[in-house]
Amino acid sequence: MIAVLQRVSEASVYVDDRQMARIGPGYLALVGALQGDTERDVEYVARRIRTLRVFADDEGRMNRSLEQVGGAVLLVSQFTLAADTRKGRRPSFVRALPPEQAEPMLEALAQRLREQGVTVETGVFGAHMHVGLVNDGPVTILLDSWETRRGHRRDPGGGEA
Repeated sequence: MIAVLQRVSEASVYVDDRQMARIGPGYLALVGALQGDTERDVEYVARRIRTLRVFADDEGRMNRSLEQVGGAVLLVSQFTLAADTRKGRRPSFVRALPPEQAEPMLEALAQRLREQGVTVETGVFGAHMHVGLVNDGPVTILLDSWETRRGHRRDPGGGEA
């Protein structure tokens, strides 16, 4: 799984000019499920979202986690994080899980976070969304469950590097 976490003051998702989700302080989490991802990747990403210490303490240092500040997560599926741009000018998305496999994986991530006490709102899987945010910092973190959990980078072609 690949996740882009943006620390936000607020974030929202609209579909067809209708607000579908909104959070206050926390993360906008853009998440892509990739070929080869398993429940272990879901567990890893959920734990890192909950425990990364990138929120300010009383001295203004990034020293508090999402759970310590009581922040929320707006979880948005983003298969384009699987883009392979090494050849040509049109990205390939062959690394992305097919929608029928990706949607349950994203739902499992949202559920895992909720089970751990995190307030989670979600975008609408497969919909054309308008995502709004007020980036706080800005602070943007890239998580790749393969790189950390398996000790090496994922090959953009779909295998292991």
